[in-house]
Amino acid sequence: MEFGSSNSPIFTKNDDFDDVRRSVKFHPTIWGEYFLAYASTEISGGEKEELQKQKEMVRKVLNQTPDDSSHKLELIDAIQCLGVGYHFEEEIGKSLKCNFDKYWECSNKDDNVRSVALRFRLLRQQGYAVSPDVFSKFTDNEGNFKEMMFENVEDILELYEAAHFGAYGDEILDKALEFSSSKLEVLLPIMTTSLSKQVKEALKIPINKSLTRLGARKFIVAYQQHKSHNEILLNFAKLDFNIVQKMHQKELSLITRWWKDLDFTNKLSFARDRVAECYFWILGVYFEPQYQFERRILTKVLALISIIDDIYDIYGTLDDLQHFTRIVQRLHQMKKLTRAFLQEAEWVYSKYMATVEEYMEVALVTTGHAMMATLSLLGVRNTVTKEDLEWITSKPLIVQASAIICRLMDDIVGFGFEKKYTAVHCYMNQTGASKMDTFAELRKQVENAWKDMNQECLHPTVPVSMPILKPVVDLARVIHLLYSDNDDYTNSQTNTRDYINSVLVEPVPI
Repeated sequence: MEFGSSNSPIFTKNDDFDDVRRSVKFHPTIWGEYFLAYASTEISGGEKEELQKQKEMVRKVLNQTPDDSSHKLELIDAIQCLGVGYHFEEEIGKSLKCNFDKYWECSNKDDNVRSVALRFRLLRQQGYAVSPDVFSKFTDNEGNFKEMMFENVEDILELYEAAHFGAYGDEILDKALEFSSSKLEVLLPIMTTSLSKQVKEALKIPINKSLTRLGARKFIVAYQQHKSHNEILLNFAKLDFNIVQKMHQKELSLITRWWKDLDFTNKLSFARDRVAECYFWILGVYFEPQYQFERRILTKVLALISIIDDIYDIYGTLDDLQHFTRIVQRLHQMKKLTRAFLQEAEWVYSKYMATVEEYMEVALVTTGHAMMATLSLLGVRNTVTKEDLEWITSKPLIVQASAIICRLMDDIVGFGFEKKYTAVHCYMNQTGASKMDTFAELRKQVENAWKDMNQECLHPTVPVSMPILKPVVDLARVIHLLYSDNDDYTNSQTNTRDYINSVLVEPVPI
């Protein structure tokens, strides 16, 4: 990925691009050898037995709840938000198929905005191309949402979450998002402390843009405070979280050992030392227990790409970079990436200001999204087909949209700090727009990219399955978390440290 490249470096030489070698000081690793202490972590037989016992108890509750009931939808939503949906994919799939078959029947007779919105969201999450016209009953003759139809904050919040699954042409969802987000902001001061915290979190990171694992840690706390929470489900989610966390801790200890043995911290001291952050990044894509191999491989690839990024953006002279690029051309998968990195470096050294179109053609490659999307097929390696591989390497819209989100969010938070050119520089130079107008335009393009991804995840838009599409979307979700306000990959001492601590260090209190 692009990793913010050097979004908040401290330049130790002057800012003239003619410097023989650019020097940047990044903060050292926060975690160092910390995770080596988990090398001997084991999951006991007793824990496994108890997990299986509680899992069957949850399955019983799930199967005994009628598929077309609002309670079943709420139960499925809680299961997914608690991060344990992977245990019950068959049951959830069957129930949502039933809801899809009865979508219009159920939605037309349901006057509760919360259940209508929840049904819509869960079905779109599952890839069903259900119509948002079901929300028209809650609008007036001018298409504006009627406040009297909303009984409480929870109704508005559910509409807000559903609205984030909009695609192009879903104008009613655009209005729903505008209405719900503004109403939630207005109502924040009069909410209870727990509800206010939940709403603030949603306004920053809605469900469609959240990471399952990090979201689960937060939702466990919120769900426990719900008066109607299911104690069986809550206990199972806590135990599952802690058991999976032990697995992740041991994996990261092995990766930390690999990183330490390579000694990149000393050999390449100019580069960012962020292997724990890379592992957290990949947890956003594959956190489930069965993806141990994928996590190890993708974390290592990500860490190496981060170093290559710093070589091109920070350390190498133009001669160095040209020579390095020639060597790397022998590695087929790295060809496009290093050529694109070199093109960006040549623009910097020649002081050439690319057009937006020229810049984006190259900069979408240097995000690394195309490479990571292709490597994410490791997760379906037993079922992937030649057609799947051809599709994902053909620059499909969903991969391009994910890369656009990465590139533009990175460039916005990096503007003013990076030594290289960004989309902000190129757009301002080409159009004469102000910085704030440029930010607004690029953020609009980011939101449009989310709509593209939403559309691509609806069947039968693309000829591949959801297990292939989801990791591509998850890569964008990681970006949304790490680059919303700052470059929290490069500057990982605050927010990212807290994220890693919550999912990889601190167990959930039982």
